[in-house]
Amino acid sequence: MSVTSPSPPSLSPRLLVAGDGALIVELGEGIAPALNAAVHRLDRRIADAGLPGVVETVPTYRSVLVQYDPGQTNPDRLGPALLDLARDLARASREPQRRWIVPVCFGGAHGEDLDDVARRAGLSTDEVVALHCAADYRVYMLGFSPGFAYLGGLPEALHQPRRENPRMMTPAGSVMQGGEQAAISPIAMPSGWHLLGRTPIKTFELRRAQPFLLAPGDRIRFSSISVAEYDRLAARDGLLPDQETVTEGAEA
Repeated sequence: MSVTSPSPPSLSPRLLVAGDGALIVELGEGIAPALNAAVHRLDRRIADAGLPGVVETVPTYRSVLVQYDPGQTNPDRLGPALLDLARDLARASREPQRRWIVPVCFGGAHGEDLDDVARRAGLSTDEVVALHCAADYRVYMLGFSPGFAYLGGLPEALHQPRRENPRMMTPAGSVMQGGEQAAISPIAMPSGWHLLGRTPIKTFELRRAQPFLLAPGDRIRFSSISVAEYDRLAARDGLLPDQETVTEGAEA
C-alpha cells in the first residue's frame, strides 16, 4: 500500500468474511490519515452500539475486523448492522486526540542505523534527528507484537527501504523507520526496520492498569535526549511521557 495525501476520504464500505467468526468492514484503499480517522470513528461506533455477539474489534489502516460469537449472531444479522454504522463516517464531527511527547536517545549504541540512514538520505545525523523530532506522527494501528505502534508521518526525505538483512533481535523501546513509516517497538523482537534510537518509555507494561500506553489515532512527537537523560528516565519505574490534547483536524 502507498501513502496518499490527507484529502477527505472517498469511503466505499464493503463487507468481507474472515473465517467462521469474524467480518471485516473495509472503508477504502491505501494509507491515508483521513481514511484511518474514519476507521477509528467506525471502531468507536461499533463499541457504542453494543451489537449482540460482538466479541472484539481490531482497527487497522483501512478497515475494522469484527470478531463475533457464532452462537449469538451470524453474518446475515451482523453484516447489515455494521454497514449501517459505516454510513456518513467522512462527515462525522472531529474529536480530541492525545499527543504524546516521547523522549528518544538517538544514535550510538541506542540507534545503530542512524549513520547509515543519514548517509543514504544525504543528510547529517543531526539533520535526520531534527526531521524526526519536527514530524507529527499518527498511530495508524497496533500489531505484529503487543503494542507495536505503526506510525505515519515520516518525512519524505527519510523514506528508505527496510534493511536487507533483518536483525534477529532489537531491544525494547526501539524507535525505528522502514519504508514510508516509523515505529516504536515495545518489546525485544526481530526486525528489519532501521534502528534510530531508543525511548525509556514503556509502551507495553502488564503491571499498569492500561498495559498499552498508545492507542490507534494517538499522535506522537519525538524529543531528543542524551544518554545520561535516557539512563535517568529508564531508572524511573512506570515512567510515562508528557501528554497533551490535539484536535483531529490537522491530520499528519
